[in-house]
Amino acid sequence: MPVRRYSVAFPKCSLLVSLRILLLVHAGSPVYSQGDSQSDNKVMDNITVRQGETVFLRCEQGDVVTHTAWLNRSSILYAGEDKWSVDPRVSLVTLNQEEFTIKIESVDMTDEGQYVCAVQTSSRPRTTSVHVLVQVSPKIINFSRDIVVNEGSNVTLMCQAIGKPEPSISWKFLSNSGDLASDDELLEISSISRQKAGVYQCTAVNDIDADVQTVDITVNYAPTVSEGRDAGVTLGQRGVLECEADAVPEADFEWYKDNRRIFNGFDGMEIINTGSLSKLTFYNVSDGDYGNYTCVAINKLGSSNTSFLLYVVIEPTSSTLLQGPRTVQDGSGGVKTAHFHTCLLFIAFLPFLLHF
Repeated sequence: MPVRRYSVAFPKCSLLVSLRILLLVHAGSPVYSQGDSQSDNKVMDNITVRQGETVFLRCEQGDVVTHTAWLNRSSILYAGEDKWSVDPRVSLVTLNQEEFTIKIESVDMTDEGQYVCAVQTSSRPRTTSVHVLVQVSPKIINFSRDIVVNEGSNVTLMCQAIGKPEPSISWKFLSNSGDLASDDELLEISSISRQKAGVYQCTAVNDIDADVQTVDITVNYAPTVSEGRDAGVTLGQRGVLECEADAVPEADFEWYKDNRRIFNGFDGMEIINTGSLSKLTFYNVSDGDYGNYTCVAINKLGSSNTSFLLYVVIEPTSSTLLQGPRTVQDGSGGVKTAHFHTCLLFIAFLPFLLHF
């Protein structure tokens, strides 16, 4: 039994030796260097293929071929019709007197390198070598996540990519037009302001394709309240004071009258907060409602406030037109004299006086 196992293994070992040595140097034939008249060593142009595609390796035969094989580095892929490679992606396409072609499907970076077609003819050995170059689409592999920072902080964004040829990196601020002055993996923003909050895009590009990733920067800042607008309301009517604040995160609102805080439902008042806007509504204004009010906007970074005046407006009637001068408080707390009523009456009767 041991002799039988040896006798089975010996032919395979012998074949391997013959493919690596005797295939290229026929028994009894001298060894020729490249360029010798009795040898033919051909170098083909490089084959460039994209990752995931299929590459065909073709070798011309001719004459009377006794042995032929495709090799990758020191590994035999095919020896004639016999497949030596265990890679299922490698297969035989054509083998006849004219050509010996194999293919490799779903090419990857590990397939890059030199391939040799070795042919032993009745006259002399011949090799054909070709170098396979694998191009890889860019892929961003290390990228910053969405971040939240306070206004004035320094921010660094990272974008690292791989690919072949090596991809170039560029940054763009999508929330504002125009490219940023950076073509580096790192984008540095010093003392960031609220105007620089938004979406940033990193693009990795090479001759094959492009890969794109985006990151969102949220910039927190203290509230800024718009100047309050006074409101004049007739007694018994509905009145509204509006307070608007710009803040991130959104502000909480508090209302005060003469330094006393107002809560929702207090004395018939209603407070409605919607995002950046707060409304204090009076459904039936009474004498006690007139006066000064303060709106305070607050978030974790600070606060801001503004003041309002709710003042009385007297609707003109036929009786008030015949009354003497009286004063009405305006929206800015000033006093206006009602002499214009007398002027109106004088203008109305002026034509009759001139007629007489």
